[in-house]
Amino acid sequence: MRYTQLQKSPVFLKIIFVISVAIIFFIGGITFKHITVLKKSSAWVSNSHEVNAELERLISYIKDAETGQRGYILSSDKSFLEPYYKSKILVRKSFKRVSKLTANSRTQQSNLKKLLFFINKRQNYLSKSLYLKEQGIYDQEILKNNLIIGKQTMDSIRIKIEDMMITQHRLLKNRQQEYESTMNYTPLLIYLTLIVTLVLITIAFIKMNRDLVLLKNTINTLSVANEANNLAEIVGGCGSWQLNFETNTYTFSDNEYRLLGCEPQSFEASLELFLNFIHPEDLEFVIEKTKSIHTHNDLAPFTYRIIKKDDKIRYFRTVGRIVTIASGDKTFIGTTSDVTDEVQAQNLIEERNRELENNNKELTAFNYIASHDLQEPLRKIETFLSRLVIKDYSNLSKSGQQYVSSIQSSANRMRVLIHDLLQFSRTNKGEKVFKEVDLNVLLENAKQELAQIMEDKKAIVESNELPTLNVIPFQIQQLFINLISNSLKYSKAKTAPIIKINASIITHNEEDLLPNSNSKYYKISIEDNGIGFEQEYAKKIFILFNRLHNKNDYEGTGIGLAICKKIVENHKGFIVAKGIPDQGATFIIYLPA
Repeated sequence: MRYTQLQKSPVFLKIIFVISVAIIFFIGGITFKHITVLKKSSAWVSNSHEVNAELERLISYIKDAETGQRGYILSSDKSFLEPYYKSKILVRKSFKRVSKLTANSRTQQSNLKKLLFFINKRQNYLSKSLYLKEQGIYDQEILKNNLIIGKQTMDSIRIKIEDMMITQHRLLKNRQQEYESTMNYTPLLIYLTLIVTLVLITIAFIKMNRDLVLLKNTINTLSVANEANNLAEIVGGCGSWQLNFETNTYTFSDNEYRLLGCEPQSFEASLELFLNFIHPEDLEFVIEKTKSIHTHNDLAPFTYRIIKKDDKIRYFRTVGRIVTIASGDKTFIGTTSDVTDEVQAQNLIEERNRELENNNKELTAFNYIASHDLQEPLRKIETFLSRLVIKDYSNLSKSGQQYVSSIQSSANRMRVLIHDLLQFSRTNKGEKVFKEVDLNVLLENAKQELAQIMEDKKAIVESNELPTLNVIPFQIQQLFINLISNSLKYSKAKTAPIIKINASIITHNEEDLLPNSNSKYYKISIEDNGIGFEQEYAKKIFILFNRLHNKNDYEGTGIGLAICKKIVENHKGFIVAKGIPDQGATFIIYLPA
């Protein structure tokens, strides 16, 4: 959870940074615009003052020209003409200056055109009066008329300049209002910029401070986890390593060095130095495996030998995978385990398996001998005994006849024992081929095989409908044969055996002996009315060669029920026996549904 928060924090700070920059640029743009307007307003105010001042100078220059002309006419002193000529130049320059300052005003430019007309007219009449004075041939009335027209023109100049000054004053007033309005908003925008910047910096600082606290706690947690991992590696006998794909550098944990018999961090971690510890016979195999690190996301587990620093040979197993860290870089993380004990145990198991295989081969050889070599002399013994009984039995003494009978009985038991041993061996070693089979058919086959004994004892076998199951057919048929034979063998004297076979489906929780596997089972019970047995022997009767009765009282080898138990186990089932002396026995079989 903490790691996730740390991972999200940079994203949050980046968002704040982008928003802050956007807001600052927005407010900065508005402020720049206002400052530009302010600068422009200031320029316009200054321009208005300059226009008014220049207009005043212009009319002053015109007056100077008029004064110089009047002084010359009255006194004929040419010294008065000096300011006249000088003022003409100044008037021209002043007019150009005004024209330039009012270039952006169409009204003032229109006024300037009219003013220029009056100025030229005034200067023309001044020049004309001077000309007449210098020629000395002028008429007093003409001169007077010129002076009157000049005065009227001068009045027009004054009026036009006053109009221009009024217009400029009006423009100045509007520009002053715009300037004052801009000055009112500018401090507010600057203050707002400072406030927003301060708020954003404060938020970023608080967030960074929280992240630093969280980072410190995370580092502490990681330090504890790292120490716990180191202890776990020591206890578990494993080490870890990392490969940074960006820098192509390796990092080994402390216990990785210890596994090699070295002190932690005693040499620089690298693949080349690690390969120096690999057993020469496994070196090429390991190099081939490590090539897949750069091309596959996972490194499949593989086992190899290493030679430790103390020259001891140990078995290592390595596994790894690629992980993507928070920065987006990919790192390969692997673990190395010392599996020497496991390999040695596996070797021991394989050796024991080989011994078991040899024993099985010997058992197979014994089965062959039992089925062929032992039965052949037994058949000859029975054949010669049969001939002896037919031809010479009456010539034998009573003791000889008893000996022959004992030999016949022993040979018969020997034949039954060999048959049962072969049957038990077949149950253990036979091919376990499962098929979907109707158990009713297998039961009928078993009854047909026992038909003669059942007829001799007048036995009755009753059964309800049995299920169809996936079983080993010949084994289930043998199971029915053995259990029915057991009931026939231990039936009461002078009482016809009655054997009842019932089947039902149950769940695992209906019987205590069934495992809690959420499975269903078929419960098949075989109940008889024979001599029964004490319940304390219910488990012993399934032990190989175990008998509850004397062999002279009841025939048998003690193998039949052991075969039944083995058959049921081959089908992942269970078998139990319940008995009551002189009332009968019940064998219950549980087979997975």
